[in-house]
Amino acid sequence: MILRKLGLGALCAATMLSPLTAQAHFQLAYTPEVNLEKSGDVPVKLIFWHPFENGHAMDMGEPLEFYAIHRGEKIDLKDTLKPITFSGSENEAAAYDATLSVKRSGDYVLVVEPAPYYEESEDIFIQQITKSYVSRSEIPTDWMEPQGLVTEILPLNRPTNIVAGSTFTGRVLAEGKPVAGAEIEIEYMAAEPDMVENKPTEPKASPMPGGALVAISDENGYFTFGIPKAGFWGFAALGSGPAKEHAGKELSQDAVIWVRAYDVE
Repeated sequence: MILRKLGLGALCAATMLSPLTAQAHFQLAYTPEVNLEKSGDVPVKLIFWHPFENGHAMDMGEPLEFYAIHRGEKIDLKDTLKPITFSGSENEAAAYDATLSVKRSGDYVLVVEPAPYYEESEDIFIQQITKSYVSRSEIPTDWMEPQGLVTEILPLNRPTNIVAGSTFTGRVLAEGKPVAGAEIEIEYMAAEPDMVENKPTEPKASPMPGGALVAISDENGYFTFGIPKAGFWGFAALGSGPAKEHAGKELSQDAVIWVRAYDVE
């Protein structure tokens, strides 16, 4: 994985196809429903996978941290983690089930800080610090706020109800400061996980030729991408975090965000 430092003057980064990142690693913090009307326990799956290709899954170690932010308060979810085996189309891999208890109205920002994963083919470690969102009763409380992570993508569009055919804008931050020239891989969750069977459902799309979708953040850390299709979209700012080494090897500390788009009925 390569972090490109390009000083761009445009407000929004141009989107491009990159042959350097043909298969995008993406940490998932997935629940099929993100807009809830009632309180209750919400099942969550943590999977390290290639969901656009419905491809290779990677073994997850126990996350260093897993929690939710609701109305500015941190809710530790590590004690809900349960190891599972996720059976992808190509292989099986260690993953986790978890539970988010939704009580009050408002946003719940799920945060996963996974253990660094050693990618043998690149001889580097990858750590994807990931955010996803659940909202109850359509009351906005937390989605527009940074969560104080070492690196994160701050959404400028409400991440639980983006209109397919519109755009999503995010801002890449590291230790609270904008990251210019960050390479952002963009992933469509073509195959969503089956919450009962721990395997992919039927894919809704196929990867396009030309490699991974990539955008570059501008000098203020912003990027914009046109959302062409309903479903879950992931954005990973590669190497945007301050940590560059782990266990004597290069570390790509990435910021990941997942958003949900809908068709207008």
